[in-house]
Amino acid sequence: MENLRKYKRIFLVLGDLFIVGFSYYLALLLAYDFQIPAKYTQNQTYPLVLLFVYFAGFALLGLYSSIWTVAGFFDYMNIVTANFATTIVVLILDTLLSEMLFSTATILIASGYILLGTMGIRMFFRIYRRLKFERHPQAKERQRTIKRVLIVGAGDSAAMIIKEIKQHVELGMDIVGLVDDSPFKQHAKISGIKVLGMTEDIPELVEEYKVDEILLAIPSASNEARRRILEIASSTKVKLKTLPGVYEMVEKGINVSSIRDVEISDLLGRKEIKLSNELIEGYIKEKVVLVTGGGGSIGSELCRQIAALDPKKLIIVDIYENNAYDIQMELQRRYPDLDLLVLIASVRDKKRIEKIFEKYRPQIVFHAAAHKHVPLMEVSPDEAIKNNVFGTLNVSLAARDYHSEKFILISTDKAVNPTNIMGATKRLCEMIVQTMDMDSASTEFVAVRFGNVLGSNGSVIPLFKEQIKNGGPVTLTHKDIVRYFMTIPEAVQLVLQAGSYAHGGEIFVLDMGDPVKIYDLAENLIKLSGFEPHKDIEIKVTGLRPGEKLYEELLMAEEGLESTPNDLIFVGRPNGFDKNTLRDKLINLKEQIIENENTVQEVKKIMSEIVTTYDPDLNDLAL
Repeated sequence: MENLRKYKRIFLVLGDLFIVGFSYYLALLLAYDFQIPAKYTQNQTYPLVLLFVYFAGFALLGLYSSIWTVAGFFDYMNIVTANFATTIVVLILDTLLSEMLFSTATILIASGYILLGTMGIRMFFRIYRRLKFERHPQAKERQRTIKRVLIVGAGDSAAMIIKEIKQHVELGMDIVGLVDDSPFKQHAKISGIKVLGMTEDIPELVEEYKVDEILLAIPSASNEARRRILEIASSTKVKLKTLPGVYEMVEKGINVSSIRDVEISDLLGRKEIKLSNELIEGYIKEKVVLVTGGGGSIGSELCRQIAALDPKKLIIVDIYENNAYDIQMELQRRYPDLDLLVLIASVRDKKRIEKIFEKYRPQIVFHAAAHKHVPLMEVSPDEAIKNNVFGTLNVSLAARDYHSEKFILISTDKAVNPTNIMGATKRLCEMIVQTMDMDSASTEFVAVRFGNVLGSNGSVIPLFKEQIKNGGPVTLTHKDIVRYFMTIPEAVQLVLQAGSYAHGGEIFVLDMGDPVKIYDLAENLIKLSGFEPHKDIEIKVTGLRPGEKLYEELLMAEEGLESTPNDLIFVGRPNGFDKNTLRDKLINLKEQIIENENTVQEVKKIMSEIVTTYDPDLNDLAL
């Protein structure tokens, strides 16, 4: 490969020298009516000096270091710059060395020929590469499966991705046109591709041009604009792809690997999250941070974002070693200087938790470990109580006794007026955290409550994707069921931000945006997969599962709501609990659940006596 590059450079140098000599020869013929004076033909110094000047100028300005098979705008502008610079040098030499006098007209005419020649010889490499590829048997095979692509957006990003697609012919992508809502761009051409219409014309253009894929190439578009465009595009049966957001594009640039499938999160159209990074970094940087459940979907993302904030030490605690190992390997690869410790431990094990706190003295604690799967916990309520309630109690007691600065509980909207045991246990966890804050002078105890996160373990999206992959049906429990959704990264960003506002005792409530009907979510996901709902993929309603609500609430009525500096984070300040009463109830709960055996109904009844907003007998359909 290196020898091939060497031969190409030699070819370029010899080609340039030939072009320079031949260009001056043509210029002299024109300047002297095809009768070149003898002084030019007899004196060999002229051509040698010219060849040296042009060779030196081209070499210094990098014309022999570019890869011309993939050259772009700046490479060709460099040819213009090199030719201009060498022309100036020749003009100066021509003035200083009068015995070697060229007329100015001769030099300018020759320079024009040289520019065309040097540009042309380099374009030859790109043309040759393309022709060679198209003749290749594999290229012909790919042409049989070529994809016709419609690009949404006619700006700089579209121009760059068009160039990338054209350079990578092996992708088999044929760009049929562009759409853009700017009236000034209609019928114009971007990199040779015509703007065919506006976004509202997408369905008709897909039909007219037999489009196979739609590519959204507007990274700077607002979430609302992206959502509107994607909803129009998703009304067709073609595959949808997109470029990432503008901030990721700035960091990683634009290339064909930037193109990804449109995810359901792209259709949610949530507001952009604005963070006070100074506040977040202020309580994380140079601190010992412990994350329970650090291998889970929320816990692992907490670890990723905390690792980027330069903690003194990050401790991951998880009972499931496979997940813990995965996040350990990822963080060690991405942050080789991070002081990382991964411990396999259960939050149920009070002595083990105490030893961890005693040895490492974590200053910031994020408690994400919990059983969260509603239907499974309905049939094993005692396990939910052991893990969620007493796990939280163990970790919070250790945080208090070893003087952690902050303890942040990851809670859920299912804790509000719970109709399932999982929600009831999380509500009791909130009560524990709030009463613990009353009993602690050195540790700020808070909870952060939010709804479902897209792509988390046990969430509906992976289930739907698997069902679609298998040809359906897509199953959901009720046609009118509604949920709040947030992506895992943005949920964790807001958790970290809420921690910076903590003074102790608060329940922070994240703005989850507009509620989403799961039925609509299923239909959109089927469309994004290139199928037609109810025709290609069936949607089957199976009925509500035990403990399942039609909708989730984010705040209890008696809590009230106060704003914070971030308009996506609110804080509820509920009435205080009597800590002695709660302690007695927890002691009784431990005796009943851990030391005695009870039926499922008995366990739920015991919980309803402690969490008075929990009604295990509530008929969900009446909500």
